[in-house]
Amino acid sequence: MQNVFRYFNSSPEVIRLAVMMYIRYPLSLRQVEDLLFERGIDICHETVRFWWNRFGPMFAAEIRKRRVHHLSYSCWRWHLDEVFVRINGKIHYLWRAVDHEGEVLEVFATKRRDRKAALKFLKRVMKRYGRPWSIVTDRLRSYPAAMKVIGNRRRQECGRWLNNRAENSHQPFRRREGAMARFRDIKTLQKFASVHASIFNHFNQDRHLNSRETFKKNRSAALAEWRQLAA
Repeated sequence: MQNVFRYFNSSPEVIRLAVMMYIRYPLSLRQVEDLLFERGIDICHETVRFWWNRFGPMFAAEIRKRRVHHLSYSCWRWHLDEVFVRINGKIHYLWRAVDHEGEVLEVFATKRRDRKAALKFLKRVMKRYGRPWSIVTDRLRSYPAAMKVIGNRRRQECGRWLNNRAENSHQPFRRREGAMARFRDIKTLQKFASVHASIFNHFNQDRHLNSRETFKKNRSAALAEWRQLAA
C-alpha cells in the first residue's frame, strides 16, 4: 500500500490524533491546536483543517470497508429523519438513516425535502444496504411518495415515539455543528457529515448496554484499529 503520509513532516500518529479529536469531539480548530500544544505538538489550527479535509474522508472510507459484517443485519429496521441546517442564512436539509441499533447508515444533504430528494436519498441507501424489512419515518409526505415509486410503501411505519432512535442520533452531530459555527456550503456539509458518521460509528460502543470490562475492551480495540488506518 502506498504511504499516504510520505510528504508530511508530522508523524501519522499525530495526524490521526488531530483528525480524531476534531471529528469525534465538539472542539473547534483552535481548541484542538491548544490541546495538542499541551502535549508538546506545535501546529497551526489551519493545519488541523487541512488534515481533516485531506485524511478524514480517507479514514472514513477505510472504516466503512472494515465494517462489512454490519451489512448482514442492517436491513431489519431503518429510522429515517431529516435535520435542518442553516447555510449562509438559507435552510438546507441533512437526511439521515439509522438502523435499529443506532448505527448511522447514510447521510445526504439537499436544498429541498420534496419527493425527488427523498427518492434520491432512499435509492442511495438501498444501493449500499439493500431493502429493509421496515422503515420508520415521521409524517413528512415526501417519504410515502418516494416509497410508492420504489414499491415498498407497505413497509413504512409512522407513529408517536417510534422514531426516537433517529431523533437521539442527531444529538452528536448537533453538538459538533455548534462547535464548527455552522457550515459554509452544502458540499462541506455533505463531506463532514459523512466523515463524522463513520467515525461516530467506529467509536460508538453502547456504553450504557455493556459492563465496564466489556466497554474497556471494545474501546481499546477501536483505538487500536484507528491507529492502523492508512498504515
